[in-house]
Amino acid sequence: MFPSVSLRRSLLSALALLTLASHAEAQTPAAAATRPESAMPAAAEEGQDPDMSRKLPLPRFVSLKSARVNLRVGPGKDYAVSWLFTKPGLPVEIIQEYDLWRRIRDADGTEGWVYHSLLSGERTALAAPWLKSKKGALVTVHRSAAADSSVVAEMEPGVVAKVRECSFSWCEVEAGGRRGFVSQNEMWGVYPDERF
Repeated sequence: MFPSVSLRRSLLSALALLTLASHAEAQTPAAAATRPESAMPAAAEEGQDPDMSRKLPLPRFVSLKSARVNLRVGPGKDYAVSWLFTKPGLPVEIIQEYDLWRRIRDADGTEGWVYHSLLSGERTALAAPWLKSKKGALVTVHRSAAADSSVVAEMEPGVVAKVRECSFSWCEVEAGGRRGFVSQNEMWGVYPDERF
């Protein structure tokens, strides 16, 4: 009527293994967010293989896709919203990943979590945001990738520009219907000497 001792032990062992497996899968996002970045799972987003066979590097720059992006204190919709971005195309830096959530940093250093589908692989950059408080400061847009080439426009600090490509310390940008080249070290949203 009752199972043998060896059968009961086998059943208890199997039950213990199932409990451990379900506990590992049910780990909270907050606990997982404290894991080293190398242990974070990859997820599909703009520019990544659909089969997720390769993970994009961290950190990396992307831009906001939506006109309303909630910045949360943790990687999930149950976490409180700490900030609301209302400017699509704003460049942000992904510094950590958890499942389908990305921890981002903006040019002011504000950090938080956003859902991956609210981000775009389209590259944008801010014209020298560190000069916003400097009266009369402007970022020069040149016709070609040379400091002595003619000037096609000037941007105020903080202007968002689309970045077409960067190489040899210059980026080809487009802003306000004007296209030209800006020194790479005058833009936030590209890394020094980054080429793409």
